[in-house]
Amino acid sequence: MSRVLIADDQNLVRSGFRMILTRGGLEVVGEAADGLEAVEQARRLRPDVVLMDIRMPGLDGLEAARRVLADAPSCRVLMLTTFDLDRYVYAALAAGASGFLLKDVTPEHLVNSVKLVATGDALLAPSITRRLVERFARPQVAPQGLDDLTPREKEVLRLLGTGLSNAELAARLQLSEATVKTHIARIFAKLGLRDRAQAVVVAYESGLVVPGGS
Repeated sequence: MSRVLIADDQNLVRSGFRMILTRGGLEVVGEAADGLEAVEQARRLRPDVVLMDIRMPGLDGLEAARRVLADAPSCRVLMLTTFDLDRYVYAALAAGASGFLLKDVTPEHLVNSVKLVATGDALLAPSITRRLVERFARPQVAPQGLDDLTPREKEVLRLLGTGLSNAELAARLQLSEATVKTHIARIFAKLGLRDRAQAVVVAYESGLVVPGGS
């Protein structure tokens, strides 16, 4: 059973989410009313997933997410907001979050989303992530570990950045899907990535993919 921490400055929101997640077969191990408390609770409770509101007093959810993930790389963070703005989505992904939800999410979608990211998947499809990254990403310093990638791994990362699925990657590179999965696992390990959404961000910010490229 996945363990969940809920971080939101509204008590009613936390209570409602706790009830929904518990009924959905998830274990809510704690709650936090602000960003600093979320970081402290995550460090103490070691949840599998943190539901993190973007706008909280003291320390906002994006910075809290960065601190949580720096302290516990295996943790997954789902960002919550009342604003359906692409900039927030990109900022959440750049902070290391595995997904993004509006607070008016249906109970079923909330439960399924938490269970999805708990398995290590990203909530946003790579094609959606690519649209966001093309709009907001700017070239950054290459991430640590990029030079450790083999030429083949860099090519796989570049193609991941264009939003290709494993099957499409295998066809493009004339490899088996099992081999593609092995390359992706090695890329994630070398770069410290959690999911494909983060891989898209890195591919753009490192310059392997340029906006408008294929």
